[in-house]
Amino acid sequence: MTRQTATFLLLSLLVFHCPAALADCEPGSESGYKLLRVFEVKGRQGVASDGASYFVSGNTSLYRYSESGELLASNENALEGLPLAANHIGDISVYQGEIYAGIEWFEDGQGKNIQVAIFDANDLSYKRAIPWDPASGQLEVSGVAVDPLRSSIWMTDWVSGRYLYRYDLKTGAYSGKLHLRAPPQWQQGIAALGDYLYMTADDGDAEDGEVDNIWRVSAVSQDTAAYVTHEHALRELRQVGEIEGITFDEAAGEMIVLANRGKRIILGMPKGLYPGYDREIHELYIYQVP
Repeated sequence: MTRQTATFLLLSLLVFHCPAALADCEPGSESGYKLLRVFEVKGRQGVASDGASYFVSGNTSLYRYSESGELLASNENALEGLPLAANHIGDISVYQGEIYAGIEWFEDGQGKNIQVAIFDANDLSYKRAIPWDPASGQLEVSGVAVDPLRSSIWMTDWVSGRYLYRYDLKTGAYSGKLHLRAPPQWQQGIAALGDYLYMTADDGDAEDGEVDNIWRVSAVSQDTAAYVTHEHALRELRQVGEIEGITFDEAAGEMIVLANRGKRIILGMPKGLYPGYDREIHELYIYQVP
């Protein structure tokens, strides 16, 4: 067999034996997600859906939108009244009428006072908090996902993304961590859907026009480690920038991603605006799930 023949056979196997999960074959290949609509929102950090509303987080704020983009409620001072001082809200999740938010004091590339704060999904008022367990080794919280199937809360770490951290949904107790093989760089958002966890990663360099990505990992493994699969390259964004939160509307069969554009973000810090922008723009991208 010649080298040319062997190469042709290998490519044929990839094309004809992996059409339903092509993203598993080659990062950046067509994954089947279809962009349905885009609209602008106020918050720049996280997004969650309960099937009726979209919830969006800013650095210190929370918003509730209709699915057509109408602002229904807002809490501009969401960090007031927390048990620990905080200056940053990450990605969020919503479950049984409550918003779960990853919150911390972020400074000098590290998170302090990490906590999961819980808010009323209707009026966005603060209700209670789940404390972080320092023994976990977690350095930062960029997002949380409620996983009802496994009665868990999962937390990402933007500073060191080697692990996902798991807390018990009922008791709030730390219950372990999942080693990611290989960890996506600069994880921003996380969402649970069925037996998988989906993570957004700010792993494309906007300075070079590189797109960010969505990654997937099994949530059902009893092992301490699981392999990460590339899910989708976000080529549909109006301009590459900073990817943030992710959520799913299961009833509608939709995936929602929050993305920012216009502001230069270098190593997590704002460094002015790109040419043609006078402000940073935050948008929800709604996709049909394949």
